[in-house]
Amino acid sequence: MDSLVLVVFALVYLGMILGGLPGWKLDRTGVALLGAIALIAAERVSPAEAWASIDAATLALLFGLMVVSAQFQFSGTYAVLARRLAHARGSPPLLLLYLCLAAGGLSALLTNDVVCLAMAPILIEGCAERKLDPKPFLFGLAASANVGSAATLIGNPQNILIGQALELDFAGYLLDGGVPALAGVLATWAVIAWLWRGKWEGETPRPKLETQTLDRWQGAKAWALLAALMVGFVVGGVPREALALAAAGIVLLSRTRATTRFLGSVDWELLVLFMGLFVVNHALQASGASAAGLDWLVAHGVDLAEPVTLFVVIVLASNVISNVPAIMLVLPAATHPDAGPILAVASTLAGNLFVVGSIANLIVIDQAAKLGVKITWREHARVGVPVTLVTLALAAFWLWLRA
Repeated sequence: MDSLVLVVFALVYLGMILGGLPGWKLDRTGVALLGAIALIAAERVSPAEAWASIDAATLALLFGLMVVSAQFQFSGTYAVLARRLAHARGSPPLLLLYLCLAAGGLSALLTNDVVCLAMAPILIEGCAERKLDPKPFLFGLAASANVGSAATLIGNPQNILIGQALELDFAGYLLDGGVPALAGVLATWAVIAWLWRGKWEGETPRPKLETQTLDRWQGAKAWALLAALMVGFVVGGVPREALALAAAGIVLLSRTRATTRFLGSVDWELLVLFMGLFVVNHALQASGASAAGLDWLVAHGVDLAEPVTLFVVIVLASNVISNVPAIMLVLPAATHPDAGPILAVASTLAGNLFVVGSIANLIVIDQAAKLGVKITWREHARVGVPVTLVTLALAAFWLWLRA
């Protein structure tokens, strides 16, 4: 085995754990990219091998869906929906239920990060007007967006990667992921409603937000494209990445909004993170260290080919090194027929455990802080731990029934 490859791999995944490297202004994306560059510069991976190791289909699908999600954002669909939810009639628990179902449903079909980014400020504004504590609604938004994204193979980046790498059937996965996602969203609502029983009121300064109106034509265009994509994904026959790129092309063909606006909404850092990790993990596998590591685990009683072991390991790994790096690391061992649903559902639901377990959590907390609502990691854990344990238990039971 190549010691340099092992050192680079260890440093890259240390960066995934810590969110960067101490003493350097490198985040996870920078660490992954630098690791790939180091391996190419040291001639452990040739440029041709590096390009070949990158799953272009996964990146294309992810990019296309990001552009389609931007169409929803710029049309005002997210903002108007959030405002209607914030001002809907009903008791606070009922409003929370509406929010959880809406956030979970949107995140199953669109990028959950963008859903949270667009809706969080408006929820705070609505809660301030109604003299409600915004925190249960913000927790409901983030947690339900995470849980709901487990329902489909396009709900989040790790599900996209799993679906493409294992060539999972889109329609076939809907039953595996959809049922625990719906049950999980309802469980999320129940946990938060119970934690805040009798404590819904709160005084929050009303933020001054720019009112975004709904562009009905652009909104209709967004929904029509999404519906066409869903039909295409379910029917099959055309590669999902090709359909997503075609939809993105139609979005970019706009008479009212410049291409740069849409491209500015693409999470380029996430795409680069994927590319860097593809190269680093390829180098590890080519060196033989990956296979040797799996053999060592089996010899010590940790067989990732076993469904229960795989479920537990991916939950733990997702909270230690983040879900996308964890999935890339474990995918070579995904040999069990049910490995795809197990990886997709477990890694997604695990994201609610801690603040750093999901980008959606960080987005909601960051947006709240900008508007004067401070959420600590302890407050998040008070919600995230029970939500994660309950939703994982429901998912494990469902996947066991399906086995």
